[in-house]
Amino acid sequence: MPKLDSVSLDITVVLGTTDMPVHQVLRLGRGAIIELDAAEDDEVSVLANGLAVAKGNVVVNGSRIAVEVTQLLPRPPDMR
Repeated sequence: MPKLDSVSLDITVVLGTTDMPVHQVLRLGRGAIIELDAAEDDEVSVLANGLAVAKGNVVVNGSRIAVEVTQLLPRPPDMR
């Protein structure tokens, strides 16, 4: 197990997505609001190094935001 302590992962939580033309992205400024295709109660996707590994719910506790994992996704056959 000590070798696993040195492994780093890039964890990403996807709240939602949107399509936006490049010219609109270039005009975004501080405080811009980007509408997503998700509601506040929707599940989020958890990615590890770009690979979907779990689903979960956003949990807000005071000033902290976290994700409660509700479902682990199966690994692709080539990753077993």
